[in-house]
Amino acid sequence: MSRKNNVEIQAWPDEHILRTVAGTGEDRFEEKKSVFIGAAAPVSTEEEAAAFVALRRKAYPDARHHVWAYILSDGRSARYSDDGEPQGTGGLPMLEVLKKSGVENTVAVVTRYFGGILLGTGGLTRAYAKGAQVALAAAGIVTYYPLSVYEIRCDYGDYQKIQKELSSAPCRIDRSDFGEDISLILEIRSREAEKWMRFLTDLTGGRVSFRQTGEKFGLLEK
Repeated sequence: MSRKNNVEIQAWPDEHILRTVAGTGEDRFEEKKSVFIGAAAPVSTEEEAAAFVALRRKAYPDARHHVWAYILSDGRSARYSDDGEPQGTGGLPMLEVLKKSGVENTVAVVTRYFGGILLGTGGLTRAYAKGAQVALAAAGIVTYYPLSVYEIRCDYGDYQKIQKELSSAPCRIDRSDFGEDISLILEIRSREAEKWMRFLTDLTGGRVSFRQTGEKFGLLEK
């Protein structure tokens, strides 16, 4: 922990970026008369992943297979199931797609309606990998960063200068209140926070005041 401008600032020792899907998505394709329906969703626990698999089974109760894979951000929970397909031809290729895409806290389910033509182990492996890929594409992938939340106070004379400089910072202004002075609630990427607080202090000749009020994971558009 360090102190800047007489304010204690928490530091994240190792920044952990969370890459996951933005929401639930579904897409489908046909391979030799078999229909594959890929779906993905964000989850944070094994129970949520299991619940999503159950939801997909309920949505397509007459399908032959509901192959699934998920990976959580704790780094230990990565599971998959071939759900009756030959061992290693369904869930494992899907899990590899999740790993290669870098996502965590994500579950993918590929539902198969058998079309009567055998695909072979290679064909199944490619089809289920593709099912995971189309599911991720349909759900969309986003990145969450560790953010430090600050309350910043400045006078009207410094406000425009601060606002202009923050437009290029890895941050977003969550709220602005205009009274006798101006109060900003700023969410800024944690690893950049101390540098920017020093910069704002120098920019305003020490007139700006700030205090860290919390930490969170959040999205940044820049």
